[in-house]
Amino acid sequence: MNDVLGEFLGTMVLVLLGDGVVAGVLLGRSKAKDAGWVAVTAGWAFAVMAGVYTARAVGAPGFINPVGPLAGVVTEKIAPGTALAYAAAEFAGAFVGAVLVWLHYLPHWAETPDPAAKRAVFCTSPAIRTPPANLLSEAIATFVLVFVGTAIVEKEIGRGFVAPLGGALVWGIGLSLGATTGYAINPARDLGPRLAHAVLPIPGKGPSDWGYAWVPVVGPVIGALVAVVLVKAVMPPL
Repeated sequence: MNDVLGEFLGTMVLVLLGDGVVAGVLLGRSKAKDAGWVAVTAGWAFAVMAGVYTARAVGAPGFINPVGPLAGVVTEKIAPGTALAYAAAEFAGAFVGAVLVWLHYLPHWAETPDPAAKRAVFCTSPAIRTPPANLLSEAIATFVLVFVGTAIVEKEIGRGFVAPLGGALVWGIGLSLGATTGYAINPARDLGPRLAHAVLPIPGKGPSDWGYAWVPVVGPVIGALVAVVLVKAVMPPL
């Protein structure tokens, strides 16, 4: 059970710090207001590092992203039942992390007139809404996450430094590929907080944009599967 709990807590920390930096940049009367994209991407990078460290300390693999267990099933390294338990824990952790962000910034929601800014704290949206292109962006970014992440984790290139190198990888993805869709690259990171946005009593929050919600779920799954196929083709086993 420690592995499932670790995935829950690691993903909770990921979203608490990741959505937290977005809240600081977007919400009214925050001291970090308008800090910009570099602050957001850096915050998410450190969030990944903190989430992985947390998950692993508790006894989990430290996926903190359902595409990790999915890749494990495809490569026959994780049993489907275990992968499903990890994914469920990650979605639940993401939801709880988003609730904690809402609580932390409680006085700031009423000070933020833009409903889109409030929603953006919780979940992603495209800069230009073109679903096929948005899906491709999420797939490409997640492909990089899984393909390079496998080189770091599975091939022992990053032995002892998985968490900081994983954070650096996510920072690079955010800076280079994240500006089109907000780089969910993680179905739990988007869907869990989107659900939190839908149910929490946030003043003037507007809709949760469920019409777009499938893109940051399906895109990462596609990207992860393509990455796994290429990994099996070009990366020799240890």
